Amino acid sequence: MTTEFRLENIADRLRESNAFATVVSDGTCIRCRARDVESDAYYVFAVSDTRPSVRFETPDRWLSESVEAELYHSSDSLEELLEESLDELEWPIERVPVTTFRHFRSDDFLYTFENDVPIGEGDPDEAAAIWMLAYEATFRALGDVAGETEDE
Repeated sequence: MTTEFRLENIADRLRESNAFATVVSDGTCIRCRARDVESDAYYVFAVSDTRPSVRFETPDRWLSESVEAELYHSSDSLEELLEESLDELEWPIERVPVTTFRHFRSDDFLYTFENDVPIGEGDPDEAAAIWMLAYEATFRALGDVAGETEDE
């Protein structure tokens, strides 16, 4: 059984949140530009092989490394931080737990953090929007995504 996502409905919800600089749906995925980040940085919701995923991606190696460095120096894992963000958005973590992060450099040279979106019972569009908002809240607090630069 495949889950159908109404990408324009998800994109509308993300626009209403005002969490992103821009929200664009091209019919295959949703790309949201990170707010207050000088580098190109995007949050993406996509479905491949019927598996939905969210990711944070940037071509900026230094931005990715700033996130990695902050995680290295903190006592929290990315999964724990995402779980806290999901909990604040009332995601049912007890029934639908956080999936494992993947961190890699994509074929198109983007530094990428990615999770599968577990779809439990309920509205799949709502699940996609919650995970996108949780990703934004999680990464907004990390490294230079937080808006900090060397000039400050």
